[in-house]
Amino acid sequence: MQAASNKRSLSSFREENRLARRIRRGVLLSAAIAAAGAMIVAPAQAEPSLPGFGAGSAAAATDPAPQANFAPPNINIADGETVGVAQPIIITFQEPVTDRDTAEKAIEITSSKDAPGHFYWFSDRQVRWRPNDFWPDNTDVTVVAGGTTSSFRIGDALITTADDVTKTITVTRNGEVVKEMPTSMGKPKHETPNGIYIVGERNRKMIMDSSTYGVPVDAPEGYKLEVEYATRISNSGIFVHAAPWSVGQQGVSNVSHGCLNVSTEDARWFFENAQKGDPVIVQNTDGGTLNSRDGLGDWN
Repeated sequence: MQAASNKRSLSSFREENRLARRIRRGVLLSAAIAAAGAMIVAPAQAEPSLPGFGAGSAAAATDPAPQANFAPPNINIADGETVGVAQPIIITFQEPVTDRDTAEKAIEITSSKDAPGHFYWFSDRQVRWRPNDFWPDNTDVTVVAGGTTSSFRIGDALITTADDVTKTITVTRNGEVVKEMPTSMGKPKHETPNGIYIVGERNRKMIMDSSTYGVPVDAPEGYKLEVEYATRISNSGIFVHAAPWSVGQQGVSNVSHGCLNVSTEDARWFFENAQKGDPVIVQNTDGGTLNSRDGLGDWN
């Protein structure tokens, strides 16, 4: 009887050990899963962004930005400013930068909504960054570069499309059409280039002078006149502006020297609603494509 009792005890002991080992393995596995789960659910915005990849880059959590190899630079978007969804970040350095890779890694760009993007250099003294696609509307962005910081906001997605087939400008705000305007674009030999333009400066009134791009005022195609509600969309001299003299052609034929002519009322609306960084898409013209190095042609 005793022997039988000992065998039962040993068997019970082994079974208890096996059970204990299973429990320990289960506890460890549960702990591992919990830890992994904690990593997975961590909010993206809580982690620093890896330059060039927008907010939420997990790699940046263990790879802090290196020390900047440049003095505090200028950032084109002022702290607290609101800009459009096509606005690139332009960083201008005090001195030429020879080690571009180190400079890029020292620039931190974070956003409240995911916006993967990339750097591109205009010169050794200027690097630009833009998202691969337009910024998400109503996004907060912070740029930290060598002691210079700018925190700004991307506003509503005000996207303008000028179609040469219909001779119409259509404006949407966050996906909804809010305005349609007949237009007259560049006439033959002065065709408006296709592409994605970016709204720049806005002028209540300005003098447009053909001599600024090499055509004398007294030449057959020369001109010098004051225009109202002129909104620049390219550094090469293309504006959306009031052209009361061409209202009869707007929506019908192209008679401008490249600008987007609209009525005074429509030009005023655009002047008051468009903001720096809003995209203007020109399509279906015979004018080639806007130069990507224009300064406002970053999306081409």
